[in-house]
Amino acid sequence: MRDARLALFSLTLLLASCGGGGSAGSQTGGVIVSPSPPVSLRGQLIGSATLAPVTIGSSVTANTVEPAALTKLIETGIDLGTAVTGNPTCAITVYSIKYHTIDSLAADTPAGAAIYVPSGSNAACQGGRPVLLYAHGTSVQKSTDMANLASNEPRLIAAMFAAQGYIVVAPNYVGYAGSSAGYHPYLDAEQQSADMIDALRAARSAFGSINASASARLMVSGYSQGGFVALATQRAMQTKHASEFTVTAAAPLSGPYALSQFGDGIFGGAPTTGSAGFIPMLINAGQRAGAALYASTAEVYDSKYAGGIESLLPGTQSLGELVAAGKLPDDVLFASDSLPQAAGYGSFFGPDHLFKTSYRDAYLADLKANPCNASVDTPLNCAPAQALRKWLVKNDLRTYTPNAPLFLCGGEADPLVPYTNTSATAAYFRAQGSTSLQLTVLDVDDNSLFGPFRTTRAEFGVAKELVRRVTLERTGSTKAADQAVKDAYHAGLVAPFCLREARAFLDSAPSR
Repeated sequence: MRDARLALFSLTLLLASCGGGGSAGSQTGGVIVSPSPPVSLRGQLIGSATLAPVTIGSSVTANTVEPAALTKLIETGIDLGTAVTGNPTCAITVYSIKYHTIDSLAADTPAGAAIYVPSGSNAACQGGRPVLLYAHGTSVQKSTDMANLASNEPRLIAAMFAAQGYIVVAPNYVGYAGSSAGYHPYLDAEQQSADMIDALRAARSAFGSINASASARLMVSGYSQGGFVALATQRAMQTKHASEFTVTAAAPLSGPYALSQFGDGIFGGAPTTGSAGFIPMLINAGQRAGAALYASTAEVYDSKYAGGIESLLPGTQSLGELVAAGKLPDDVLFASDSLPQAAGYGSFFGPDHLFKTSYRDAYLADLKANPCNASVDTPLNCAPAQALRKWLVKNDLRTYTPNAPLFLCGGEADPLVPYTNTSATAAYFRAQGSTSLQLTVLDVDDNSLFGPFRTTRAEFGVAKELVRRVTLERTGSTKAADQAVKDAYHAGLVAPFCLREARAFLDSAPSR
């Protein structure tokens, strides 16, 4: 995607002309022991909000980024630039906070978050502003900090929402900047939704001191892992904290909501890009939460990778660096002779693989004996015995019907988070027969000529084709061109278009 950045900027005129819509406890003998949680601390600020200056040029920082400077940051640092984000209306001031939340065992632990505060003379930047609670995507870097606008996702969210008048609260999550935990509770729905809620509580207590005037409009959104976290958070607010929170609307995007189906697909022979890094994070999260997924990592992983994998991610190295260092395989999950293997997924099978064949075989034996996802309306009417499958079912989000307007968005050809997560979850919600369900679903890769979101779907097609064409002209290789689209698809192509339509959806949602 980076090789095509300059070419993507040429989309600006085209798109404009089209319009467009702390403590992990101790571990002994495989059993994790944790003290009882001091519940009274949850959601409390640790210290006070602090300014997070934004670098706007060579050795130049600003406490408040004016629209003109922000425009330059968007055009130089975000694929598709203002053609997809829109021109900034408001200035932005970024703050960092630390707060009390809970770890996987409900013990008190600190975490960090960012707050983006809009300001300016435009009416959209003044008075009571809507609050967006935003959940970020998967990161393997422990230093991930949503207050760092030099990074792509924080900059994109600041441009897409805060620059248009939203107060944005963006948690880093336990395990990242501001946290003392030595792991991340990856896709642990209970913990991650609690983390989000506690960040919002702490942010609200800081609003008065940072000139953030919030209205009663509360939005929840997130992308990729963050899509899962956003939906889990809306569920928790609706089912556990209805007296404290009223969500105006929610927009989970490209998330692995149907986690049981997602895991069964991976172990069933159709792995997803990045699985060699993300599945160990998920397994480690379950182990830390007391799910007893293994007695020893040697039960799960090939001997080459079993040692040290529990503390590997998130860390200080990228997935590429971990592969180069021999700490993870290059997205090869299973042995060459491990069956079944879905057509087109041969690259995920090889001699240098992550999971032991015996572990996969046990998973598949349980899948055969105790299948889930047999029906649209009761996909979790199953009783798996294998520990990982039990953990996936526990964290699958197809357990309720949202009572807030909901926008789901993704791309049908997503190699990281299959679109079936979106379609299966939407089908489940609809099958519940609730007359109050307000659900909108967008597949940006739907190339049909009719139906809603035609402009955005057409623009997405143009952007995808441009990446392919630029790479083909540079390399002369059709294979390289197809790979460039695949590499850019999830984060570089789908994300900005889904986020733009999410903003339009949230803007138009009626107050509840």
